[in-house]
Amino acid sequence: MCGIAGIYNLKGSPVALQELKKMSESLKHRGPDGEGYYCHENIGLAHKRLAILDVTDKGAQPMSSKCGRWVIVFNGCIYNFMELRQELSAKGHTFHSSSDTEVIVEGISAYGPKIFQRFNGMFAAAIWDLKERCLYLTRDRFGVKPLYYWFNQGILVFSSEIKAILQHKDFRKDVDIGALNEYFTFQNLFSYRTLFKGVTMLPPANTVKITPEDIGVKHESWWDYDFTQPDTTLSFEEAKLETKRLFEQAVTRQMVADVPVGSYLSGGMDSGSITAVATEHVDRLSTFTCGFDMSEVTGVEANYDERRDAELMANHFKTEHFEQVMNAGDLRWSLPRVVHHLEDLRVGMSYPNYYISRLASKFVKVCLQGTGGDELFGGYPWRYYRIFDSIGQQDFFDQYYGFWQRLVPDSDKDQLFNSHILSQIDVDEPRQVFERVFTFNDSLEYGRPEDHINNSLYFEIKTFLPALLLVGDKLSMAHGLEERFPFLDNQLVDFAQKIPVHYKLGNLNNEIQKIDENTVYKKRKYREFSDGKNILRKAMSEFIPEKIINRKKQGFSAPDESWYRGENAQYVRELLLKGNPVSEEFINPDYMRRIVSEHVDQKVNHRLLIWSFMNFEWWCRLFLE
Repeated sequence: MCGIAGIYNLKGSPVALQELKKMSESLKHRGPDGEGYYCHENIGLAHKRLAILDVTDKGAQPMSSKCGRWVIVFNGCIYNFMELRQELSAKGHTFHSSSDTEVIVEGISAYGPKIFQRFNGMFAAAIWDLKERCLYLTRDRFGVKPLYYWFNQGILVFSSEIKAILQHKDFRKDVDIGALNEYFTFQNLFSYRTLFKGVTMLPPANTVKITPEDIGVKHESWWDYDFTQPDTTLSFEEAKLETKRLFEQAVTRQMVADVPVGSYLSGGMDSGSITAVATEHVDRLSTFTCGFDMSEVTGVEANYDERRDAELMANHFKTEHFEQVMNAGDLRWSLPRVVHHLEDLRVGMSYPNYYISRLASKFVKVCLQGTGGDELFGGYPWRYYRIFDSIGQQDFFDQYYGFWQRLVPDSDKDQLFNSHILSQIDVDEPRQVFERVFTFNDSLEYGRPEDHINNSLYFEIKTFLPALLLVGDKLSMAHGLEERFPFLDNQLVDFAQKIPVHYKLGNLNNEIQKIDENTVYKKRKYREFSDGKNILRKAMSEFIPEKIINRKKQGFSAPDESWYRGENAQYVRELLLKGNPVSEEFINPDYMRRIVSEHVDQKVNHRLLIWSFMNFEWWCRLFLE
């Protein structure tokens, strides 16, 4: 786990080492253990190192292949590197370190850049080919590790984080208004642009090859999810046993490290299952939980504190357990720091992630995370049941798009944006972006409820999951901590896609019969479904106490609905409504005032939108002023 950056001048002008170092310095939090540079003529590569595998100087980057043709800077971890090392040794390649980076660069020497398609792990990498004078950029299957680039007038600048690109002397900061429209629709970006005009994120499972003749950057996708080919010969018992086997294998595989490894422990099934397997490999596993001061919390949020369940499992597994207790005042201190590290605003109230990763970083350098289980095994049933009764593709799009307008519906954009911003946006563009996620895969069908659920799984794992991974990466690396995701193991993911829907959602047939607009949309509000991840619950039943296995799904979030109306109400008003907020250049202050008032007066729960307003205000202060 590290930070990488670089400059490629396609016109041939030399790259200045000092400029490269300036970019690299902005990534020092990602790599406190060392740094390295490759600067030759018109190419420059920089690396900030967080030493996880082979912590000696032998694992330092940039690293060259033995043949001298390839130079790499790499961020991530390849979990199957030992198997590949044995294969390469049989072909005559020699190794002087025990790092995965050396296996990568020798693999490229043997097979070319397509070797990345064989890696089971998380990675973002830049590879320089001295023979052909071209640069390759690539990312892992699932988008765990970020990689951004800016291409302008024959100069390509790339980095793990946007803040390094901002250091380039030719970059001029401006807001991508279309991305802003997209963010305030979805609280996310489904395209690969960012709020910084001209800065693009390389999509997951993509490689680009940039040569001196190129006038743009062309993405080449080499893998995609596929939920459309279930294995109908699988019995439920066979699926359960294989899920268990592959999960244990994945956790074991991701324990590889030359530094201490711990695990988050939320009190839920996913992190609990990871902890159960991890304790078999560590004498005294360190586990970490974030809880909340609930003294001023009411309603549904009164159940948000997971410490009791986490403590139950910590005692069950005999871990060395640590807890972070947050209160309402932690928002004021942390928010500018969170936005500084996020840069690329995405889903959810993420400041608890900042605190829990800071806690974990004091004891370990690697922490296992449960992200991915919900997206693969159907952990959001209240979303899927929305579109059960869809009739064909267009009806499915209409219903699902209505749900994913998490912040401001298109019909209210004329109230959200100031007039001069509104004149620059295409109100219909978010809908087009939404539909392109599906139409990218022409194998999707829309005829049956099972199709609709599989399409929902595909959509969420392509959009919602990468946003969660991005937040996790940025806020853990803010403290020099590497997060790993056992559910995002190649073999486990491949098998999970083949599990029939009715094994994941055990009440599928009954719920189809129950679907009724009045019952579901009006009364139940999708909060009473206890279904979801049925096959995973059965597979994990050998690891987890029964109380946890049967626990209803609960997200990791602070009780901000209550806090915005109580202890943090003053801070919300101070940040968004007093003085001259910078974001008022874009957002209509009357609309913002109405949203805050409706929330504080308990008329509407606007916690997501208020969080996004506060994030954008700090983003403007930090990056525009």
